[in-house]
Amino acid sequence: MMMMMMMPNECHKWLTLFAAVALLANIGSTLAANPPDADQKGPVFLKEPTNRIDFSNSTGAEIECKASGNPMPEIIWVRSDGTAVGDVPGLRQISSDGKLVFPPFRAEDYRQEVHAQVYACLARNQFGSIISRDVHVRAVVSQHYEEDIHKAFVIRGNSAILKCDIPSFVADFVNVISWHTDQNENFYPDTEYDGKYLVLPSGELHIREVGPEDGYKSYQCRTKHRLTGETRLSATKGRLVITEPIGSSPPKINALTYKPNTVEFHSSTAILCPAQGYPAPSFRWYKFIEGTTRKQAVVLNDRVKQVSGTLIIKDAVVEDSGKYLCVVNNSVGGESVETVLTVTAPLSAKIDPPTQTIDFGRPAVFTCQYTGNPIKTVSWMKDGKAIGHSDPVLRIESVKKEDKGMYQCFVRNDQESAEASAELKLGGRFDPPVIRQAFQEETMEPGPSVFLKCVAGGNPTPEISWELDGKKIANNDRYQVGQYVTVNGDVVSYLNITSVHANDGGLYKCIAKSKVGVAEHSAKLNVYGLPYIRQMEKKAIVAGETLMVTCPVAGYPIDSIVWERDNRPLPINRKQKVFPNGTLIIENVERNSDQATYTCVAKNQEGYSARGSLEVQVMVPPQVRPFSFGESAADVGDVASANCVVPKGDGPLEIRWFLNAVPIVDGQSGFSLGRWNDRTSLLNIDSLNAVHRGIYKCIASNAAGSSEYVAELQVNVPPRWILEPTDKAFAQGSDAKVECKADGFPKPQVTWKKAVGDTPGEYKDLKKSDNIRVEEGTLHIDNIQKTNEGYYLCEAINGIGSGLSAVIMVSVQAPPEFTEKLRNQTARRGEPAVLQCEAKGEKPIGILWNMNNMRLDPKNDNRYTIREEILSAGVMSSLSIKRTERSDSALFTCVATNAFGSDDASINMIVQEVPEMPYALKVLDKSGRSVQLSWAQPYDGNSPLIRYIIEFKRSRASWDEIDRVMVPGHTTEAQVQKLSPATTYNIRIVAENEIGSSQSSEAVTIITAEEAPSGKPQNIKVDPVNQTTLRVMWKPPPRSDWNGEILGYYVGYKLSNTNSSYIFETINFITEEGKEHSLELNNLRVYTQYSVVIQAFNKIGAGPLSDEEKQFTAEGTPSQPPSDTACTTLTSQTIRVSWVSPPLESANGVIKTYKVVYAPSDEWYDETKRHYKKTASSDTVLHGLKKYTNYTMQVLATTAGGDGVRSVPIHCQTEPDVPEAPTDVKALVMGNAAILVSWRPPAQPNGIITQYTVYSKAEGAETETKTQKVPHYQMSFEATELEKNKPYEFWVTASTTIGEGQQSKSIVAMPSDQVPAKIASFDDTFTATYKEDAKMPCQAVGAPQPEITWKIKGVDFSANDRMRLLPDGSLLIKSVNRQDAGDYTCHAENSIAKDSITHKLIVLAPPQSPQVTLSATTTDTLTVRLKPHEGDTAPLHGYTLHYKPEFGEWETAEVSVESQKYNIENLLCGSRYQVYATGFNNIGAGEASDILNTRTKGQKPKLPEKPRFIEVSSNSVSLHFKAWKDGGCPMSHFVVESKKRDQLEWNQISNNVKPDNNYVVLDLEPATWYNLRITAHNSAGFTVAEYDFATLTVTGGTIAPSRDLPELTAEDTIRIILSNLNLVVPVVAALLVIIIAIIVICILRSKGNHHKDDVVYNQTMGPGATLDKRRPDLRDELGYIAPPNRKLPPVPGSNYNTCDRIKRGRGSGLRSNHSTWDPRRNPNLYEELKAPPVPMHGIGNHYGHAHGTPECHYRHPGMEDEICPYATFHLLGFREEMDPTKAMNFQTFPHQNGHTPVPGHAGTMLPPGHPGHVHSRSGSQSMPRANRYQRKNSQGGQSSIYTPAPEYDDPANCAEEDQYRRYTRVNSQGGSLYSGPGPEYDDPANCAPEEDQYGSQYGGPYGQPYDHYGSRGSMGRRSIGSARNPGNGSPEPPPPPPRNHDMSNSSFNDSKESNEISEAECDRDHGPRGNYGAVKRSPQPKDQRTTEEMRKLIERNEAGPKQLQLQQANGAGFTAYDTMAV
Repeated sequence: MMMMMMMPNECHKWLTLFAAVALLANIGSTLAANPPDADQKGPVFLKEPTNRIDFSNSTGAEIECKASGNPMPEIIWVRSDGTAVGDVPGLRQISSDGKLVFPPFRAEDYRQEVHAQVYACLARNQFGSIISRDVHVRAVVSQHYEEDIHKAFVIRGNSAILKCDIPSFVADFVNVISWHTDQNENFYPDTEYDGKYLVLPSGELHIREVGPEDGYKSYQCRTKHRLTGETRLSATKGRLVITEPIGSSPPKINALTYKPNTVEFHSSTAILCPAQGYPAPSFRWYKFIEGTTRKQAVVLNDRVKQVSGTLIIKDAVVEDSGKYLCVVNNSVGGESVETVLTVTAPLSAKIDPPTQTIDFGRPAVFTCQYTGNPIKTVSWMKDGKAIGHSDPVLRIESVKKEDKGMYQCFVRNDQESAEASAELKLGGRFDPPVIRQAFQEETMEPGPSVFLKCVAGGNPTPEISWELDGKKIANNDRYQVGQYVTVNGDVVSYLNITSVHANDGGLYKCIAKSKVGVAEHSAKLNVYGLPYIRQMEKKAIVAGETLMVTCPVAGYPIDSIVWERDNRPLPINRKQKVFPNGTLIIENVERNSDQATYTCVAKNQEGYSARGSLEVQVMVPPQVRPFSFGESAADVGDVASANCVVPKGDGPLEIRWFLNAVPIVDGQSGFSLGRWNDRTSLLNIDSLNAVHRGIYKCIASNAAGSSEYVAELQVNVPPRWILEPTDKAFAQGSDAKVECKADGFPKPQVTWKKAVGDTPGEYKDLKKSDNIRVEEGTLHIDNIQKTNEGYYLCEAINGIGSGLSAVIMVSVQAPPEFTEKLRNQTARRGEPAVLQCEAKGEKPIGILWNMNNMRLDPKNDNRYTIREEILSAGVMSSLSIKRTERSDSALFTCVATNAFGSDDASINMIVQEVPEMPYALKVLDKSGRSVQLSWAQPYDGNSPLIRYIIEFKRSRASWDEIDRVMVPGHTTEAQVQKLSPATTYNIRIVAENEIGSSQSSEAVTIITAEEAPSGKPQNIKVDPVNQTTLRVMWKPPPRSDWNGEILGYYVGYKLSNTNSSYIFETINFITEEGKEHSLELNNLRVYTQYSVVIQAFNKIGAGPLSDEEKQFTAEGTPSQPPSDTACTTLTSQTIRVSWVSPPLESANGVIKTYKVVYAPSDEWYDETKRHYKKTASSDTVLHGLKKYTNYTMQVLATTAGGDGVRSVPIHCQTEPDVPEAPTDVKALVMGNAAILVSWRPPAQPNGIITQYTVYSKAEGAETETKTQKVPHYQMSFEATELEKNKPYEFWVTASTTIGEGQQSKSIVAMPSDQVPAKIASFDDTFTATYKEDAKMPCQAVGAPQPEITWKIKGVDFSANDRMRLLPDGSLLIKSVNRQDAGDYTCHAENSIAKDSITHKLIVLAPPQSPQVTLSATTTDTLTVRLKPHEGDTAPLHGYTLHYKPEFGEWETAEVSVESQKYNIENLLCGSRYQVYATGFNNIGAGEASDILNTRTKGQKPKLPEKPRFIEVSSNSVSLHFKAWKDGGCPMSHFVVESKKRDQLEWNQISNNVKPDNNYVVLDLEPATWYNLRITAHNSAGFTVAEYDFATLTVTGGTIAPSRDLPELTAEDTIRIILSNLNLVVPVVAALLVIIIAIIVICILRSKGNHHKDDVVYNQTMGPGATLDKRRPDLRDELGYIAPPNRKLPPVPGSNYNTCDRIKRGRGSGLRSNHSTWDPRRNPNLYEELKAPPVPMHGIGNHYGHAHGTPECHYRHPGMEDEICPYATFHLLGFREEMDPTKAMNFQTFPHQNGHTPVPGHAGTMLPPGHPGHVHSRSGSQSMPRANRYQRKNSQGGQSSIYTPAPEYDDPANCAEEDQYRRYTRVNSQGGSLYSGPGPEYDDPANCAPEEDQYGSQYGGPYGQPYDHYGSRGSMGRRSIGSARNPGNGSPEPPPPPPRNHDMSNSSFNDSKESNEISEAECDRDHGPRGNYGAVKRSPQPKDQRTTEEMRKLIERNEAGPKQLQLQQANGAGFTAYDTMAV
């Protein structure tokens, strides 16, 4: 048992371990497959900075540097010395993205180390570093400069050069762009060099052949600064000083003007030669051959021009570089001057390969390929550090680990640099050694053995060695070293010391070493014992290095270790350092001071010591003194020598010489070596020659090292042949190559020339061509021909000696050749002919003739003769033919042969004759004016047919009166034109060649056809009708151009100025003579130009298009507002408004004016307060504005079409100003020395009042005026210390920040003892905000103290909770409401007087509910009209419109207050909507309007005609769904069900058939009757159609019809009823009695049954409301609560039945408009209704089966629909997830006395006081769909009903028919229970006036037709309840498919159904409906009656009682489906 318990745990452990191992293995394999560095790489520049960055201090600069790599490299900026660059605040910073930023700076902040510096960008990551090219940064400080032009002195007739002198500090940045004279002459750099004036590329003005007139002009240059863009004219004007020649003078050159020229690649340059003389000299230019003193004349061409003495080179190339010589001559003398031109080409470099992976120890080679000119230096760097290599090729002989990284090649010259980078990666695995395990320091006693172990790993496998105190340990009898390799590749090494002694102590070290690295580990082994020092070997060290030695001490413990020299303890100078562990370090060792014997002394604490000596020998390495062979090159035969002196270094010295890295041997190759002493070696060369040229190296070496020095010896060697050319012969056509190679120093230049003519002597340069080229001295002639034969000269020149030359003969050995390979030769038939062939080539040549590739032998045919003639260049052969025949038309070939080959030529012999006649003449096509002919080409007589001549005539004319058409001979089709329509012609054809014409062909006869009109419509006029319409008027073309009868016109129109096609409309022809045609083109664009063309057409086709007529549609209003609206306050009363015109495409016309709409912002929403200003410009100034007021402005553009869209409002405030005077002042006596002055603020304060100033002055006296400042919030001032009975004058001013305003009126008062009651406050109007507090002041004075009373709206005030009197007399009103608005009067009274004031209170409240009315509807829009409430006081700012679909969520839209109408768009078609609106102002949102219930237009699908829809075959039926009409709402899908006629169960075939498809129902049985049920869906609902059809027999025949009663027409029905009145009248009377009795019983019972405990739970109308969660018992009863996100079908609309009539009779017309939760209604979730239920009787069972219960229907007051007790209900849609065959039934519970109220409306809540019908959409989400199927049970017992209340009784929304008519089936004993629709809409305005042609089928006894069912998911196949009623024989209703929301299965009840199944709508069903009663109705419309007519007939008992009887008697139940009886 324990084992079994452990096993799972153990198993679990092993599994876990196995998983871990597998995971590790997987990770390992992943790493192996993808090594970590597989995609990693070193840095590479993506964006490298340029060489030069020049910028102005006013602009600054940014230098970008980007690099890629993996990982991403870091960017660092460095200086040229490699130091990193940091931020300098304000002058230099490095941004986060790696840019080097130089911000703009002031001139005084210039710093040279920042702004004139060489920078570089360094990019690095873990794989290496790279450095960019040098970046020369130069900041230019803007400073003033001036250009000067100096006088130029020139001899008349010579050329003058004027120079624009630019200061040197800006010369690099300023260029000359033009020259100007004072005579308005302007000269610019040009490519034409023929004029007198020329601006040279370098900026000078060149004037040739100067005359006296040039001296009168002044010259200025204009320059441009390339950094700042500034242009300026020179400060001074230059002049020419022209001197007349006195006598002849030789040329003189101003040598000061000469300096080396440097020019960039592909730019232009001018080389000056400013010489003057008389007569005017001539100039010639020469260029020196590089490296020589020889020169050649400069070849002038299109690129190189000479103007006077100036040489101008355009598009300079590197080859133009070199030394030029200008030679100047005239008749008196000559002069010359040299100048050097350097053409710089941009440097670029590339390293090949860019990346290479090299295994350890293998060689690596990088090659630097560079271009550009000049190249000064080549250098290499590795990872940003120089490696001292200057060759283009870098070779690493043996790659080591440290060699990996980034390599760079730099090429530089004085101006720029370039770099390239490459990466060297290591191949294979390179793991340097690692010590994995090692021994530790140990202290022990002597005696035992010691075992030291070291474990190391690495790849390749390292080797381990051991050392003791730096000395390698070898195996001996006590020391044993061993090692082995483990399975994982680690090396284990051990050191065994047997019987350890004290002397074995020391520092032990294990060293692991491989070719990729070294690792070591050391630790001390301490062995107790006396001190012991091991012997130290002599130490040799090179001078200048550092000596480091550790004393090898053994023994333990050691107290001290010291070093001594000459018994003095060290250190004794600064170079020496001694450490306690016995290490001695001596830096910079020197022989004199440091070569000695050093002693190490080790002591322990007991005083025992040991000593050991170390001898140090200092060695000095050699040093070679520099030597040279002289600065200039030596010549051949000269003597050369050099001394290699080694002044320093220990002996013995070895001195060796090398030439070009090859050792020099004494006595060989002319070298002699000698030693003057041990330190000097002499190299001597007696006679120099070419082999002695090269790099000489002297190497001196001793034991301490070696030293070397190199020097170059250059030997001028005249050219000598390496490969001298010789005569050559080549086969013609081969590629010839003649080598000519010479050596020498400098390297000779090898050129080839060709002799002129056939003999050597005069030679000319070889012209460059495609097949002749010279490469490195070798002459290549590709495809050599005879023309290339001749003498050639090869010259080798290097400036040393006279050079070499060789003349050779190049001969071409040619095979025979015919100059003409193929030619045609013609001869007329019967005449003689001669054929000739001439072959050139080496003789002898033999010629043979072939005819058609067969050998021609004249012996066989005496007509042929062959003759040959020898010519100087070859042979001529002639073949003669005596007389030609047709068979001689053949290919003759002559074949020539000689010793070098053969060739052939062909002669195409053509014997010519007249052609044969054409045949097979046919008519291909014909029209009214032309005929298309074809014919077969005849034999052309071996002469190309020149033409065909088509001859034609009218049939009645003779062939002498003919017309001709010439046709080219190469075609066999032609068109004869210019015929007359409908005319008979005869046509024939003749062929013609150069020889003659053929006979005529046979003639054909044709008749031409009618043709399209050839004239254009006339008098076309196009006029605009409105903004979108143009009217086109025209008259027909001339009658002669009709070419038939005109049937009509095509009128085409399109947008002008576009390439689009015309849109054509067709207009029929008006036969009235001279009548004008017209057409209106609608739906055009506003104010758009259209082009209109018209063409007439007849039965043949259309005529020509008329000329385009262009016209604009009428102007519209701009669709976009002006943009960039802005306002600027100018003064306190003016504002400037500016804007930009709207885009041209949105103007929709010509903008004539702009309107500026403006108003104070607080009055903006009041349209009447707005002002308008018109202007044509794009800005305007608004005048006369209120001061210190915030204004709101909008701008709109106006066209002839009206005002456009307004811009977004903008706001500006006018400036403050001084205020106006206070509006009123009072002076109230307060006593005998005091007066109270009060005032009202200014009407226009024009700013913020800062203070008031009260002025007072005693009247009459010359007293000064007193002033008193009063704070702005104080409106009264008490003047004291006044004299009694003395009048005083008072006035007040207000002040703002601008200043003091106007003074108020003056008022006089006199202090007195008597103080009457007065009120200091003024009448005022107060505005209070709703729900806020308001205070109205009433400040009074008087003695005695006056009594203050208030009246509100004329009624005495009494204090209450909201209003009270304050101590200062003010009245406080808390929480103001609308009713508080009105007049408030304050009375103050004392014994002397009384006073009163009246205030007006205005209450600003949120808006009251606006008025919302419906204006218009479409299929997807609703247009509502909005009107504000008349009682609103505050201005309305806008509306919020709320709307929702019947089963959707509320959505909102903001509507502006100006919009009286609003379009709600993108709505569902044919769906019900609820709409209400709220207004809002600056107080807030107001009350909601009443809900508007409406619906969009559109109807359910309409039934098609059966023959168009159904097509039957033997085993299938095809359904053509395009036959259905969509009712205005697009179809979504169809559901197809079928069954055999005798079956009850329906089979669903497809539930998602798309509307545009045809559908085939397959697998039907032949010759069988079937029922087909089609449900068509659109967004307005669905329509069901049932069809009967019989499949065809196997042979395609039809079967006999079913035995149904014959269909009766309306007349038949009436006849039957009238003939059976004796039966009909009693039955109808009995039915009426029964109905009345039932009604009476129900009423009586309802009065006697009042139950106080009847609780009806009503559900709120909230969107997601379900049953109350506090009532779990109720939830358990129903068994199902719909999920909140599941949309269930709605409760259906009202059915008009008996109970409905009773309700309506009782006037229960109250209803609720609110189908969703409304916060303004009573929010209680549940109400208990105390009123007793009212029983209802005579109501049919609408849903499910009720058995045996008495008929009853309980009605509560306030409840229209209830459920009877003990009624079993079949709930459709409740258990949606259940099996559809297991429909859920539930039964209501009994009441105490049989009347139990149940949930009334399936969860629909009625608020108290709403007894009407509430149909809650959201409430219906948890209610099964009711009233879809109505069934009368067989016993005629109680019919439990679910009758929805009529939801809308709005007369504006009337509906003739209930959209949701139910399926009603009455079984054998049942009576009809369906009487009419419950009108959900009674609005006659929305009734569709369409006729229902099938309405009569459902009137009368059948009641109102059902509508259609929605969800048919959980309707049972057999109701469980029916088991209690085995006698029920009624057929089942159609079984619905299961409910689900899977769109792929296209369930009937998908989420769309909440829109599809709504209440009764104002539409009709127009499809044919069959009835399954005993009598079939005629489908003819004339026999039918409308539903209304049938309802009236039923009420009058006139509508077919016979049929009703028949149905009741025979039990022929019927179903009022929307079906068609087929």
